[in-house]
Amino acid sequence: MPRYTDSFASRVLATPAAEPVDAYAFFSRKLAYETDPSDLYSDMQAGVPGFAVIDVRSPEAYAERHTPGAVSLPHALINAETTARFDKETLLVVYCWGPGCNGATKAAIKLSALGFRVKEMIGGIEYWAEKEQLPVEQGG
Repeated sequence: MPRYTDSFASRVLATPAAEPVDAYAFFSRKLAYETDPSDLYSDMQAGVPGFAVIDVRSPEAYAERHTPGAVSLPHALINAETTARFDKETLLVVYCWGPGCNGATKAAIKLSALGFRVKEMIGGIEYWAEKEQLPVEQGG
């Protein structure tokens, strides 16, 4: 039954929230697929091993600015040959422009189909550089 305040139906309450156990499972699974700039940068600063960062935008965009240590591999070029240098035990963290770009999602599909463990950095370089104001590198 929809919840009403005066004569206005609530859009938030119209669909009941999930049970806590279901919400826990959903949000836990969500984090298996994504990370954010802050968490990635924190791990980079701490020297945490076990992951590599891949910028899946064009080589020109990569040269303009990219996360420190990121490898350039445009999503359209991902295949068995271009990924042969990566260890399948290493988590690959992919990113593109920002929330309006699905290049990282396309890259994650291709990489996982090739047998890689992969996470998408939500927000892309936009959130890394502009929202979080984290350091970037140029060139490449």
